Amino acid sequence: MGEDGHPAAGLAIETRGLTKRFGHQTAVDSIDLAVPRGSVFGFLGPNGSGKTTTIRVALGLAAATSGQVSVLGEEMPRRLKDVLPRVGALVEGPGFYPFLSGAANLQRLDSADRDAPSATRRARVGLALDRVGLGHAAGKKVGAYSLGMKQRLGLANALLMPRELLVLDEPTNGLDPQGTREVRNLVRSLAAEGTTVFVSSHLLAEVEQMCTHVAVMSVGSLVAQGTLEELRRSGQAQVRVRTPDIARALRVLATLGLEPTPQESSGRDDSDDGTVSAPLPQESPAPEMIVAALVAGDVRVRAFTVDRASLEDRFVALTGEGFDIVQ
Repeated sequence: MGEDGHPAAGLAIETRGLTKRFGHQTAVDSIDLAVPRGSVFGFLGPNGSGKTTTIRVALGLAAATSGQVSVLGEEMPRRLKDVLPRVGALVEGPGFYPFLSGAANLQRLDSADRDAPSATRRARVGLALDRVGLGHAAGKKVGAYSLGMKQRLGLANALLMPRELLVLDEPTNGLDPQGTREVRNLVRSLAAEGTTVFVSSHLLAEVEQMCTHVAVMSVGSLVAQGTLEELRRSGQAQVRVRTPDIARALRVLATLGLEPTPQESSGRDDSDDGTVSAPLPQESPAPEMIVAALVAGDVRVRAFTVDRASLEDRFVALTGEGFDIVQ
């Protein structure tokens, strides 16, 4: 929101102090979410961290306990009827009539949309099924669909009309590796066409490969958000020096304002070597300056590396929990 309390320009989804309680349990705790238009935004966190509740409140499927929400520049839920036709969503798994075919299910859902033109319905259903790889199963009853096929059908439903915003909750649930790659490519193509795609997931690899921006939830709180690159850079780097001159290396690194610690022998043939490591704050000297200082201090540098924290390390540090790395 701007300073005047109105939705900020350039954001597809914005929340201020959004809170949702169920009795005495706080599912979402005063979060300020900012989803830029045109982004592929990853909403990441362990199961039960508040992701789906946040989505349901943003889409008007649940009422907030307190706080403000805007979607596509419109206040929610007051402007719900104006916003929903511009939003496609797949939330908490698709629900379809099992005795109808995939195409018939989509036609029924499309006919319930007052903004969907009936003259193009059949063509749009066929195109949506083709985009998610279900063209061959259009006439098959949904009761015979696998979980992955039902998930694809849910995506097709979200794509029946052009959308400014697409909200996908665990979109690759039940998909095999090939299906996951196809959904990833579909998301990228939609973003290239100008659609903002909001992807909620507990899968680190899915978010890392698809998204331009990320927000991390933990136990109902928003613990980080920004571009994917910003989140990568925010992790603590570590400098490691392999040398036979451990004591000198410790002194030199300490004079540079670092906090070095010796480690065990490297285990190589030159067993007199050891390793010194130190956290590398953002305001510390550049790596090449550290090497120059070590050499000037008569430290024989056998190896020098700067290890950056992986996204997995960063997420674990933020949430205190591990993430599923593969599906």
